[in-house]
Amino acid sequence: MRSSEDKLFVNSSRRKFLQRSGMALAGAALAPDVIMAQADKERGMDKKVRIGVVGGGFGAAFHWHRDPNCIVEAVSDLRADRRKRLQDVYKCDKPYPSLEELIKDKKVDAVAVFTGAPDHVRHCVACMKAGKHVISAVPACMSIEEADELLETQQKTGLTYMMAETSYYHPVMMSACKMHKEGKFGDIYYTEAEYHHAGMEYSLWKDAQGKHTWRWGYPPMLYPTHCTSFLIGVTGERLVEVSCIGWGDGDPIMEGNTYGNNKFWNETALFKTDQGHAFRVSINWRGAFGGVERAQWYGSKMSLFEPHPNGVGPVIRRATDKFVKDGAGYDVGLAAFEKYEPPKWIDELPESMRIGGGHEGAEPFLTHEFIDALINERKPAVDIHEALAYTVPGIIAHKSALEHGKQMKVPSFDR
Repeated sequence: MRSSEDKLFVNSSRRKFLQRSGMALAGAALAPDVIMAQADKERGMDKKVRIGVVGGGFGAAFHWHRDPNCIVEAVSDLRADRRKRLQDVYKCDKPYPSLEELIKDKKVDAVAVFTGAPDHVRHCVACMKAGKHVISAVPACMSIEEADELLETQQKTGLTYMMAETSYYHPVMMSACKMHKEGKFGDIYYTEAEYHHAGMEYSLWKDAQGKHTWRWGYPPMLYPTHCTSFLIGVTGERLVEVSCIGWGDGDPIMEGNTYGNNKFWNETALFKTDQGHAFRVSINWRGAFGGVERAQWYGSKMSLFEPHPNGVGPVIRRATDKFVKDGAGYDVGLAAFEKYEPPKWIDELPESMRIGGGHEGAEPFLTHEFIDALINERKPAVDIHEALAYTVPGIIAHKSALEHGKQMKVPSFDR
């Protein structure tokens, strides 16, 4: 199985190889998909993925129309204003009133599902059963039963599934993948990740008509992937056990929500990995903090910290054999401190897509990763197994919180 680091850089390596080799090597020992792509170009038939985009909120933030191998064939949203927004963004003249209508379109090869979290599995399954590849917003699923259904459908159809996890393409995260591959961390024995999104009840709990959205009372650990990706995406480890504590203040605004009448605004979990390492994840909707998605990786040789809410970072600290006396007379190691500026990973994208984006510039990377995986008939970085490895631990963590921090086993959905 290809490591997460290898998957991260496969596009860049393949492009640079083709640029160096030129068309003269078309008959050499290249991969079959590369030979076919070159043959298509010689005939003036560049291979394209025709995608349908569903969901005019977050779905309008991506860059399908800028990928040289993608055409936005159709768009859809239940709301007319959001359909119009998708049409305007993607310059698409084929709107559908629903996903169910869009997937009947035989010209659509793949569907970008950016609907509400409770609908992800239902919509992704419908797409794959209609013969469409799928990229979905996070999370992949909301229950163990849904995880089973999603995996079973993908395996039966053989179609590509990818989860659009934005944290996977943070600049410092991409650096962490490369540093881990090069052995710079030593052993990453402990990792912390945080997703803090204050004010959910004011900005996202109700729609324009004042009706509750799917986010009303949503348990934090059912939205874990902005955190779990930071460890699993770097080391490939799996989370096997968890103890989680939830916090709520009894605010009656939570009463009656559809998530078992969830009472928790915030949840913090301690996971154990299959390599015996510790991983702390904290997801908070209410409190005295700003919005943040971040991680810090502690290694035996080197540690790396994403920007901290206190304004410091990103930084690197390295192990040292230099010691000084502290105020109490104890020897304290001087871990070397240095500011870190990540490379301009955006230069690895096609020129037409080097425009940045939200979530620290993740959207164009996610767009291109999905399209490139389809064009080259390979697994995407966050495929079905990675997506479930990111998502399922949060489902079990929430169950642990409901049982006052009981230690629980996390099931595996790997091969």
